[in-house]
Amino acid sequence: QVQLVESGGGLVQAGGSLRLSCAASGRAFSRYAMGWFRQAPGKEREFVATISCSGGRIWYADSVKGRFTISRNNVKNTVYLQMNSLKPEDTAVYYCVADSACTSGSDATDYDYWGQGTQVTVSS
Repeated sequence: QVQLVESGGGLVQAGGSLRLSCAASGRAFSRYAMGWFRQAPGKEREFVATISCSGGRIWYADSVKGRFTISRNNVKNTVYLQMNSLKPEDTAVYYCVADSACTSGSDATDYDYWGQGTQVTVSS
């Protein structure tokens, strides 16, 4: 069982930056692919980014490519999402996810564990 706890959300002006963190419990963290999804009010859940267990393979949604950076620290059992040049359309609840496979993709059903989410609000 893996528990995921997100932090770092908040209110920021357009063009600003935020860094989300996700702390994972359990000793198997370094064997899990990790990722981030988001869901805005009235919209479907959306893939944001994923990183393989070793950190060697990373994918981003086109909507965040070049602005967001996912990374992980397997010693600290933590995955990060650095968000720069934020836009109002980035406003959403951001969820940290874990897949027991080493590499994962953009399909939400592939992920076995989900955090409770952290709110990110970008004002115009």
